[in-house]
Amino acid sequence: MLINTARFVISNSDYKKCPEENRHEYAFIGRSNVGKSSLINMLTGKKNLAMTSSTPGKTMLINHFLVDESWYIVDLPGYGYARRSKADRQRLEGIIKGYILGREQMTNLFVLIDSRHKPQAIDLEFMEWLGENGVPFSIVFTKMDKLSSNAGRKLTADYCAALLEKWEELPPIFRTSSEDRRGRVAILDYIEEMNRLPL
Repeated sequence: MLINTARFVISNSDYKKCPEENRHEYAFIGRSNVGKSSLINMLTGKKNLAMTSSTPGKTMLINHFLVDESWYIVDLPGYGYARRSKADRQRLEGIIKGYILGREQMTNLFVLIDSRHKPQAIDLEFMEWLGENGVPFSIVFTKMDKLSSNAGRKLTADYCAALLEKWEELPPIFRTSSEDRRGRVAILDYIEEMNRLPL
């Protein structure tokens, strides 16, 4: 898939106020500082489309980006940022869960995982919650350029093995790097395939 245009459309704290068009939406989520904005920018080829920051937890709203005037990328708030107040964490959890469970246009949720880390309870619990609620999702390992090819293969294989201790089968898996654009074609091809399905 070639992307020609991508533009910011709207930010919301309530999924009910999101765009009303009947278009496919692909949402991206992960723990704070997992490289979500960088991945969105890499996929669209637009350097500053999603705002990147060295400070974790900057995305506080549901952000819609319209791609080629036909489908949406949705940047969701990150989860698990411990330095937020309890009230802030609860508010963000409400925003995230409201969108994931209530947004009929969401075709797939891309869950981002930092490839350098062993399985974290917060990620495993979140993915388990997705499974329990029948939410279609994929796993995206980020920052693969930070590892040697052997280490990257081993860490992601170990991660998948840990998941299979509880799951019967794995969702689609993507290995990416925003630095060397690894995984871009695979994700965009997957989105192109999903775009052919009726909503």
